[in-house]
Amino acid sequence: MAIRSALMNVMLIAVKKAAKGLVRDFGELENLQVSRKGPSDFVSNADLKAEKILKAELRKARPAYSFLMEESGAEDGADTSRRWIVDPLDGTTNFLHGIPHFAISVALEEKGEIVAGVIYNPILDELYTAEKGNGAFVNDRRLRVSGRRDLAESLFATGIPFQGKGGHARFLGQLAKVMAKTSGVRRIGAASLDLAYVAAGRVDGYWEEGLQPWDCAAGILLVKEAGGYVTTLDGKPDPLRQGSLLAANPLMHPLLGELLAEE
Repeated sequence: MAIRSALMNVMLIAVKKAAKGLVRDFGELENLQVSRKGPSDFVSNADLKAEKILKAELRKARPAYSFLMEESGAEDGADTSRRWIVDPLDGTTNFLHGIPHFAISVALEEKGEIVAGVIYNPILDELYTAEKGNGAFVNDRRLRVSGRRDLAESLFATGIPFQGKGGHARFLGQLAKVMAKTSGVRRIGAASLDLAYVAAGRVDGYWEEGLQPWDCAAGILLVKEAGGYVTTLDGKPDPLRQGSLLAANPLMHPLLGELLAEE
């Protein structure tokens, strides 16, 4: 069983409290008020309410820490060396279409490094947690990335550029290469859960470009603590700030990277 630190307990209290509202609103989709934030980029009342709860709970427990949140942006606290990176509803489009695959993602960054992360899918009640040096867990069960070493037997996750985003042709080229040499590709619709699934060994790797820090901060730590590798698509060490991400088990990471780099 994972030994939960005081920090992790703070994160879990905030996430569980915010999740109650999301579950309630998910069950009443027909009454949910939705506004358009941009092409294929929705924001719901549920999203905003969850962020408000997370911010209040995290601030109550750690009043000096800074924030980077999807909806309300960056906010410096008295302690600028520590900041919460928060996505109150990753998989918004799934949520709004009644697809039960979405999550709350919260990470703590200290001096530029992610040291703790939580990803919670409240519909499945799957709680993914990780702290630097202490491993990764789902509902207190330790996680390890998969051990597959053959591309032909491997399953990968990705994210498809949607309306209003560029890079469609580049992505289709990448997809064609991966489809031709693997057992399959999944586009499930929530980057945080894609990374959690790499950590859990459900998929052997994941790649995506155009990500924001709140999409992937907690998931990056999960994969690393589960024994996986995480870089940019071209192998650089800072995917959080580059928005380009390649995560996989240690055997598959270089193979997938080479495949995506092929011209």
